[in-house]
Amino acid sequence: MADADTPTERLTLRRGGLTRFTEWTRELGDKYAPQTERIRGLWGRRWFKVLAILALLPVIAYAALWIIFARDLPSASTLLEYQPALPTYVRDANGATVQSFARERRVQLAYDEYPQQLIDAFVSSEDRTFFSHNGIDWPGTIGAVFDYASKAGSGERARGGSTITQQVAKNLILGDEYSVTRKIREAFLARRIEATLTKEQILELYLNQIFLGRNAYGVQAAARAYFDKDVHQLALHEIAFIAGLPQAPSTYEPRRNLELATRRRNYVLEQMERNGNITAAQRAEAVAQPLTTADGPSTTVRNVGGYYMEEVRRQLIQQFGENAEAGPNSVYAGGLWVRTGYDPVMQQAAETALRDGLRRYEAGRGWRDPGLSIDVDGNWRQQLAVAQFGVGYDDWRSAVVLSKSGDSARIGFTDGSTGTLPAGLASMPRRGTGQSAFSALRPGAIIAVEREGDNWALRSIPEVGGGMVVEEVGTGRIRAMQGGWDVRGSNFNRATQAQRQPGSTFKPIVYAAALADGGMTPASIILDAPFCTNDGTTNKCFRNFSGGYAGPQTMRWGLEQSRNLMTVRAANQVGMDRIIRLARSMGVGDYRSTPYLSLALGAGDTTVAAMTHAFATFANHGRSVTPHLIDYVQDRTGRVIFRADNRCQQMGNCNAPDWDGRAMPRPPVAGRQVVDPLTAYQVVHMLEGVVERGTATSLRVLERPLFGKTGTTTGPTNVWFVGGSADIVAGIYMGFDQPRPMGGYAQGGTLAAPIFRAFAETAFEGMPVVPFRAPAGIRMVRIDRRTGRRVQGAWPSGEDPRAAVIWEAFKPESEPRRTIQSQEVQLAAEQARRPRARAGTRSTNQSTERNPDSTFLQDQGGIY
Repeated sequence: MADADTPTERLTLRRGGLTRFTEWTRELGDKYAPQTERIRGLWGRRWFKVLAILALLPVIAYAALWIIFARDLPSASTLLEYQPALPTYVRDANGATVQSFARERRVQLAYDEYPQQLIDAFVSSEDRTFFSHNGIDWPGTIGAVFDYASKAGSGERARGGSTITQQVAKNLILGDEYSVTRKIREAFLARRIEATLTKEQILELYLNQIFLGRNAYGVQAAARAYFDKDVHQLALHEIAFIAGLPQAPSTYEPRRNLELATRRRNYVLEQMERNGNITAAQRAEAVAQPLTTADGPSTTVRNVGGYYMEEVRRQLIQQFGENAEAGPNSVYAGGLWVRTGYDPVMQQAAETALRDGLRRYEAGRGWRDPGLSIDVDGNWRQQLAVAQFGVGYDDWRSAVVLSKSGDSARIGFTDGSTGTLPAGLASMPRRGTGQSAFSALRPGAIIAVEREGDNWALRSIPEVGGGMVVEEVGTGRIRAMQGGWDVRGSNFNRATQAQRQPGSTFKPIVYAAALADGGMTPASIILDAPFCTNDGTTNKCFRNFSGGYAGPQTMRWGLEQSRNLMTVRAANQVGMDRIIRLARSMGVGDYRSTPYLSLALGAGDTTVAAMTHAFATFANHGRSVTPHLIDYVQDRTGRVIFRADNRCQQMGNCNAPDWDGRAMPRPPVAGRQVVDPLTAYQVVHMLEGVVERGTATSLRVLERPLFGKTGTTTGPTNVWFVGGSADIVAGIYMGFDQPRPMGGYAQGGTLAAPIFRAFAETAFEGMPVVPFRAPAGIRMVRIDRRTGRRVQGAWPSGEDPRAAVIWEAFKPESEPRRTIQSQEVQLAAEQARRPRARAGTRSTNQSTERNPDSTFLQDQGGIY
């Protein structure tokens, strides 16, 4: 029964509430009845209706404007998180800043870091009522409207009338479109900004963002660009000049319009005096100062550029993006700080050594026309500056032939200066023709020249290419990289992008597999004799470069003398699957689809960077540490957002605030073990023999422990050298971008090894001489170098690299059991010398067969 009464009760309550509301409104109406009647009476009069409508028009207009223009405006609160675009700076291994990636020169400062006098100058110049208005200066806006109306249709641009707040809205959010629509949207957004940000925050945004000419964005960058000072060092007249720039930076550029710039500066000083910011005496003293600007900031980063920094830029863009749209840590807006392994001494040595090597190869081949030309009747300076042409050396310059008459040509440079190129300094023959280089010159041709006395001499840019990489053994840091002649001529990085056959530089990987999985030792005897194989369809026979054979020899001798037949025999015995697996784990390449014996002689494509890392892995006791140019990256606040290694993750915590009583965390050993340490050392120990008495003996003059391997590919189309010390490994290759034979004399030992030598003479100067250290377990045993048999009663000679007795590295229980006496060693050495003495009139092949210790051309690079 109670349930049945509930709806009635609720209905009664509702009706009671409605009744009370009705009574309340009736009472209210009765109370204000006189006023209501008066309004009704007024509304009946026409003049009252007109006034009411006129009063409502602004409200209606504002609502309409808001719906049309301001409804989709961005929130002003986004400016609270706004960060101006800042350049990315790159540091070298020593911490010095060596490169910047910037499209806008800007330095961000906090509001408190700006001098008060500078703030007064900008407010006086740009927005005198800034600290009192609410975002819009109505008198200025009304004046701008009338100015716009008077100039409509004339093509002239009306004055803006924008406050500093409106300029912030325009610069940061709306853009610089010249239209009434943009001005209306700007006004709405300025009101929002004023309601969201403080005056100080608005000014900070403005002073950091405003463009002031000379590619300077923000006042600090402008202070550096115009006066080579920081903002707190500026004098009053300098502050006034910078404060006058926002209106038209190019118009008030002192180099073009000194008088106009001076008048603008003086106007700002007058406004500062009018606003009470300075005294009349201060203004007079500042006006009397000459307006003298600097050529630019002396502390600007001198960009080293080159292939190294271009590769750094590519990697950063790939990871963080290029522009602000890609994210907060983009390369050209994120303000990143990048630490690299760049070594300026090694980089300069690598650049010079490789360029000198490329020039030596092309010496005597005549002048090569770059084939580039521009219109000398137009703006030839700008065309020359942007031409894809790199001269390489610092003392060479790019030039354009402006005119030619008689026995000289007039040439122009990017700075606008000109010079003379006499015919006598361009007399070399033009490559591929019988005419002289001078006769081939024509107006508009872009050339490379070098200063000789008061004139200029013509130079030739080599056609042959090459690449070089320098890696630190223990860390994987890339200390230097050169990807060709000059990145300004071609940004194709031959050090990382060019896929080439490595030739005999691949052989250490073959022998490492034989030592690890084939049951061999460096003293194992391998037959140097004809070897053929059949893949089921064809019969392929291999040969040595010399065409001769030396019979049974030790593995060491085969690697030192780069014997192809011994290498393919070892590969055939150990199995190509093991060699391919090792090459893949070392990062050289994935050759699983082509498991042919020719791979053992370097027939698979790889890069010089990959081969350099493989040799660094051998030198690092078989431990592969990922090679990298970038050590770590910090964002604009200093927070590390990328690190090449993952030590902190492995250690658990790198930034404990307090000591927790536990042992200090130890960084883990970097990298992963890809080659047995004992095997890796055996390979390195044999490769030391390549330098001591093999195909790279030209490096012995460096007088320090070195290892390495030369390489030459079929044609020959590429020549290689990879090697170095216990700390630094470098790899070099030379070859044409479109592979073609380089000439029968081209060998790794004669072209590539000298490049490494020139590099090391500079880069290794002052470095400690560090021997290659044997890992625990290696047994050093005296053996006869020729037979591989253990020696008793004789000791290795530290002075003669060709001594009969040497120390050899063996794994436990693998050293030779059979021994020979010292007398037998001496007898064998005498017998080996006798044929050499009678070989003067014999052919190269005969001499090689009787004298298997010969280096024949320094040469046995992997031709097959």
